[in-house]
Amino acid sequence: MAKYMSDALKYELAREMGAADRIQGNDYGNLTSRECGNFVKLAIQRAERSML
Repeated sequence: MAKYMSDALKYELAREMGAADRIQGNDYGNLTSRECGNFVKLAIQRAERSML
């Protein structure tokens, strides 16, 4: 995923989820498995919207 998304976009998605405060630099290790799944889901939705 890191190859395809900018750090700014990843942080924006985490902020939308309400999890930005637990991200330290490029370390997303403090997110739960569910939050990681939701993060990917948001990224896919964003990509699909941009394709329209």
